[in-house]
Amino acid sequence: MFAKVLYPTDFSDVSTKALEYVKKLKEAGTTDVVVAHIIDKRETVCVGPCAAWGNMTVSEAEANLRKTLETDAQKKLRSIEAKLRKSGFEVKIRLETGSPVQEILKIEEEEKVSVIVIGSHGKSNIKEVFLGSVSENVIRHCKKPVLVVKR
Repeated sequence: MFAKVLYPTDFSDVSTKALEYVKKLKEAGTTDVVVAHIIDKRETVCVGPCAAWGNMTVSEAEANLRKTLETDAQKKLRSIEAKLRKSGFEVKIRLETGSPVQEILKIEEEEKVSVIVIGSHGKSNIKEVFLGSVSENVIRHCKKPVLVVKR
């Protein structure tokens, strides 16, 4: 029924908990998992002078920050990929930059997934109060079923 799962992760504790639910879907016939991490473009914007940049321009500092975030995310994604492959899944990794909700919805369409498994809250509850919950907006706008894993 749920042959292909989209598992968006921000590497938070609740995302890790959601991964355990993804693994359990193997028993229900899931064969493929798309593991996605979205680097929020709002987190890669540098504003004003900063002594830590040294002689870098703002553009260079932003590029440097993006590269650091991408490198860190790739390591974490590869670790998740290894765990899922060990459990017998075919795995595809997607690392994108942009609006998390829009990118998750885009991946849902492009990958033709059967279900999305997502944590109920990400890195910061306070941030979600002000910016809106990624999981809530995915639920509102996606076309496929969503399994939301609570803390």
